[in-house]
Amino acid sequence: MTLALTLWRAGGALAAPLLPLWLARRARRGKEFPARLGERRGITGLDRPRGTLLWLHAASVGESLSALPLIEALRRARPGLSVLVTSGTVTSARLLASRLGGTAAAPDTSGAMPASPWLTHQVAPLDVPAWASRFLDHWRPDAAVFVESEIWPAMLAALRARKVPSALVNARLSARSAARWAWARAAAREALDTFEVILAQTGADADRLSALTGWPVTSPGNLKNAAPPLPADAVELARLQALLGDRPAWVAASTHPGEEERVLAAHAIACADRPDLLLILAPRHPERGEAVAALAARDGHPAARRAPRRSLGQDPSGPVWVADTLGELGLWYRLARGAFLGGSLVPHGGQNPLEPARLGRPVAFGPHTANFAEVTTSLLAAGAATRVADEAALASWVEKLISNGNWAAKAGAAGAMVAGGGTAGRETAALDQTLAALLRLLPEEGCTAG
Repeated sequence: MTLALTLWRAGGALAAPLLPLWLARRARRGKEFPARLGERRGITGLDRPRGTLLWLHAASVGESLSALPLIEALRRARPGLSVLVTSGTVTSARLLASRLGGTAAAPDTSGAMPASPWLTHQVAPLDVPAWASRFLDHWRPDAAVFVESEIWPAMLAALRARKVPSALVNARLSARSAARWAWARAAAREALDTFEVILAQTGADADRLSALTGWPVTSPGNLKNAAPPLPADAVELARLQALLGDRPAWVAASTHPGEEERVLAAHAIACADRPDLLLILAPRHPERGEAVAALAARDGHPAARRAPRRSLGQDPSGPVWVADTLGELGLWYRLARGAFLGGSLVPHGGQNPLEPARLGRPVAFGPHTANFAEVTTSLLAAGAATRVADEAALASWVEKLISNGNWAAKAGAAGAMVAGGGTAGRETAALDQTLAALLRLLPEEGCTAG
């Protein structure tokens, strides 16, 4: 084992006595489920299901969404397969519960998924050697799959020791991360050697991963592009459409701290010509809803909140709706004429613009879109998207969106073509190739660890 990984494991072991205090503090801030803190230490009260068990880890919301088609495809291909899904955030746990557990209206406050004979959710353990070992000793997965960019040295070492076949899929490695790993190339190679399969999102990701591993990495495409259209409750959509009537609306989706002020400033500029214009403001983390609504009010935009009763009040005339619920972006995209994607006016890397494009909505994003570089390039080339540098440019885009129906219709159709074409072509191939690679990791029926 390299010195860097030895030091990491030693540091995790030394920090272990203090980590419960840190977790309790996070729980008080709403960033952990208080009733599930034991899962962070690899403790569970659930039994391992019989038969073949695949462990799939999707750290946060983006990874969880990209994993959904893969989980469903695995289940269709191997009807007897059980899947253990882990995630690392409160938001992702609730999203998985709503999308896979059949409780889209109200996942419980623990984020627990309703009982299923084949699907189990756990909060991911922290990367402490003893906790990783406890987790693996209990679940005894027949194969492990990590989505995107989760590299856990202690967990990967434990998987190697147990000879658990492992894969890193939809892998992403930014140029900045690659430069950091280059200083510890031996440690990176040792960690990545755990994976029998590495499939990258893009050719650039594949090249950077190949440079670290020393062996070829391929890119079948991005699993996020193979996702079906985001769902929406038909009854609620009809209710809100009736509430809006002919009033124009736009949505700012998955915004981050530091962006809401700029979005609200753009909305104020656009409202000068269209006083009835509605902004649907959906923060990336719904628990920020109260703070976002207070910010809007401070800036002179009285805001109605969606949470906690999933009602936007009786007065539809307010200038801002704060969409601070989980799993409802499909609803907001259908109500709005176009969507601005957050995480792009601040250096976060952007959010997935294919989600509104798939629903025929023109999209806009700021200068920071490294997380979706190929997608944004395709949408821009097709005339489906607009890059905005600041709030003034965003306001101009909103004004054009509302005033130029022909342009908006063409941009929306072009976006749907890009998103639909990818799903029917390369990104369906990405899902198929990823599925085939994972099925090869699994034992034949009847030959399992359970």
